[in-house]
Amino acid sequence: MREINSIRVDDPAIKRLLSYATSEEKVDEEYNKHICSPNRKLYSDGINGEIISCIGIEIHNSGDGVIKHIAVLPKERGGGIGSSMIRFIWKEHNLNSISAETDKDAVLFYANFGFRITSLGEKYPGVERFLCKLDLK
Repeated sequence: MREINSIRVDDPAIKRLLSYATSEEKVDEEYNKHICSPNRKLYSDGINGEIISCIGIEIHNSGDGVIKHIAVLPKERGGGIGSSMIRFIWKEHNLNSISAETDKDAVLFYANFGFRITSLGEKYPGVERFLCKLDLK
């Protein structure tokens, strides 16, 4: 049975998942931003008590959401879990739009969901970044 839950306590499983979406050095900092900031939310998705994915968003007063992190355990990828988490935050927060900044590895995931993709160029030396945006209303 799958369940999506809001995270508000220190959870090593979530931090492990966040390490897939950000650098190891920034995991604690990013986790704390989600826990302490009123406009950030962090959710986990689990199967039979095992946490398999998480999504962290920042919600703006305009009803726009920014995906800050999305991560799925490698063994669970490709089964629609990431997409179901995006649909969950969209409905849970009645968002007007969702955006995310990502690297080349995740562009296809967002494009397949229907996001418009715009290159931001080489934002870091040797690393092209992309803005992915989905208008919902």
